[in-house]
Amino acid sequence: MTLQTKTAKGEKIAGTTVSTGKQGARRGLARSFDRYFEISARGSNVFRELRGGLATFFAMSYIVVLNPLILGSPDGSGHTLGIPQVAAVTAVVAGVTTIVMGIWAKYPFALAAGLGVSAFVSSTIATTKDLTWPEVMGLVLIAGIVMFVLVLSGLREAVMKAVPTGLKTAIVVGIGLFIAIIGLVNAGFVRRVPDAAHTTVPLQLGQDGKLFGWPTWVFIIGLILTIILVVRKVRGGILIGIVASTLFAMGLQLMTNTPSSVKDPSGWSLMIPSVPGQIFTFPDLSLIGKVNVFGAFAHLGIMSALLLTFTILLSVFFDAMGTMTGLASEAGLVDKNKNMKNANRVLLVDAAGSVAGGFGSVSANEIFVESAAGIGEGARTGLASVVTGGLFLLAAFFTPLVAIVPFEAVAPALVIVGFMMASQIRNVDWSDFGIAIPAFLTFILMPFTYSIANGLGAGFIAYVLIRVVQGRAKEVHLLMWGVSAAFVIYFAIGQIQQLLGLH
Repeated sequence: MTLQTKTAKGEKIAGTTVSTGKQGARRGLARSFDRYFEISARGSNVFRELRGGLATFFAMSYIVVLNPLILGSPDGSGHTLGIPQVAAVTAVVAGVTTIVMGIWAKYPFALAAGLGVSAFVSSTIATTKDLTWPEVMGLVLIAGIVMFVLVLSGLREAVMKAVPTGLKTAIVVGIGLFIAIIGLVNAGFVRRVPDAAHTTVPLQLGQDGKLFGWPTWVFIIGLILTIILVVRKVRGGILIGIVASTLFAMGLQLMTNTPSSVKDPSGWSLMIPSVPGQIFTFPDLSLIGKVNVFGAFAHLGIMSALLLTFTILLSVFFDAMGTMTGLASEAGLVDKNKNMKNANRVLLVDAAGSVAGGFGSVSANEIFVESAAGIGEGARTGLASVVTGGLFLLAAFFTPLVAIVPFEAVAPALVIVGFMMASQIRNVDWSDFGIAIPAFLTFILMPFTYSIANGLGAGFIAYVLIRVVQGRAKEVHLLMWGVSAAFVIYFAIGQIQQLLGLH
């Protein structure tokens, strides 16, 4: 009896020891996980990162639907890439590159096919007679490889550090305004005035100065709700706003059966918020590897192909630089000079995204400004990117479900995050024209031209010019001279092509 008691106690003690050992192992694993992603060090927690990852995915999931539509037109030989194929590869490449960003670079930045590059290659390059999509994507691939080499050489990070702090602040403000106008336009709250003669202002409130259509009211009510939640400092306010607006949109759609804007200007901008008949699909990844690296040079000639590659390169080079600077500043992950820790890792992943996008025939992948939605939810580490990337990989199997969240439900989050980023304007030194005027040009041209690179280019050129006029040319970093010269070529590319008879 005594032996049994002792044995029982011994077993109990052993059990306790094992239990304590398991708990200790779990705690050790949790601490290692926390240290690896620097979660506590950056003032975050796991739940905040999960919320941030979800918010970023919701804010940019539209790319899986929109990118195939942009790249859906036939090439110069009359062939198309195929909408299901582009959708699947868009989701997979976005998922993989975003997860790499999270695990290796450890920043809350998500990547996906850049709409600016997609629109440029689709409307400008792919329409060239006899030019094929594999040849077009070959140019994108070359631009990505060149950018990768520039990152490895340290030049890209050196350029970032050469930019004056005041201009870096302007980049944050400009991206904030850019995000906000994307939200307003996607929601139909701001529209272009239909005027062939161009005699009126280019933008207006709604249609004919009036707000029409249930989708726009989804945005308005969602914006009011999100403002209330943010002002009241409700945890997860931005994500709650997106989810609530989506549910509201789905309810309205059941009652009103509102069409898309293709059939009705006051309809849903792209995605109709309703549960699709088909939910699960096996992703068709047949586009991966279907690229002709040097075919465009044979069709267009060396000079013309090089100029187009240069344009793509400059766009993705500075879009990413501006975006990551703005996002990192908003997340508080920069030093007093607005430089990032391990910036080269972020730049390498971004460059790899351009290569992967070209190789997969879905255009260059780059850091998305919509990552600001997750940062607004508190995301500060790469764990949020792992969540976003994982959801993109799932989306490859459930592409019809991506269309449930309409632009109008996400737009309020973009407007609020835009406000948060634009508040940095107070840090611009308005007494120094050498910073103030370039800063002004930077942050007004980003939204007005729908391009981060355009705003950066104008700001850089103006900065160099004004410092020369002020007699302070010695203050201009050598790299700023080179970058500004490159932007002069970028802005004059059309005229250069015309002069060379390549237009």
